[in-house]
Amino acid sequence: MAVKRRLDYTDLLIKKGIVSPDQLEEAKQLAAQSGMKLPDALVRLGYATGEDVMKVMAEQHGLEYVDLSRISIPPNVVELVPESVARENVVIPLAEDDGQLRVAVCDADDFATFDKLRFILNRRIEICLAPREAILEAINRYYGQTSGESQDSVLSEVTDTAIDFTQVESDMGSIQDADENSAPVVRLVHLIISEAVQLRASDIHIEPFEDRVRIRYRIDGYLVERDNAPRRLLGAILSRIKILARMDIAERRRPQDGR
Repeated sequence: MAVKRRLDYTDLLIKKGIVSPDQLEEAKQLAAQSGMKLPDALVRLGYATGEDVMKVMAEQHGLEYVDLSRISIPPNVVELVPESVARENVVIPLAEDDGQLRVAVCDADDFATFDKLRFILNRRIEICLAPREAILEAINRYYGQTSGESQDSVLSEVTDTAIDFTQVESDMGSIQDADENSAPVVRLVHLIISEAVQLRASDIHIEPFEDRVRIRYRIDGYLVERDNAPRRLLGAILSRIKILARMDIAERRRPQDGR
């Protein structure tokens, strides 16, 4: 007896008349050439909307489709997922119940990301589906409303200013006991450390490149990348960390142990 093959979501898109076989093939070629995911390629080519694709994918996987424009997410739920994690993984928290976090994602088959979220957030994860653009819009909307300051807002501030951070670096010794609101770099380093603690990171990696500074956290063996800081911040960031660790900020050649 022949076993009936379960329809893939692409089969359902064709069956429902949303896309044609030729359009699907063209989208697959674009996805292969550009490295984007197939649903994104279908939307990019205008052959389907994100809502079309996600509803069909939800049907195929037996998951719930969520219209993010019609729901309200409580601030205390938004705060369960740091903004950097939400943006990097294109995920938005929806509700929390007895240690299980319900989240909206845009790819039902991205099991590596689901595992990473379980590790990082230390919670059971329930998956719902929503279009990628809708999730990104929700991230911008809800994280802009959360109380307190984020790394993103501080990075935006220092990127947009004309502050000479070479001079800031040389003046760091004089602001050793400065209030955290007195200098953008002081606040940025405080937020980096606070977020690392919140995410249970074992290490913070601050890595200089020619045009940027990459900030990454090691969490349960994963290196989770944070937003990049401008290259001109490197000296000031390192000086602030040295001050916090009671190191000699003038020593740049020999390794030092912090306290």
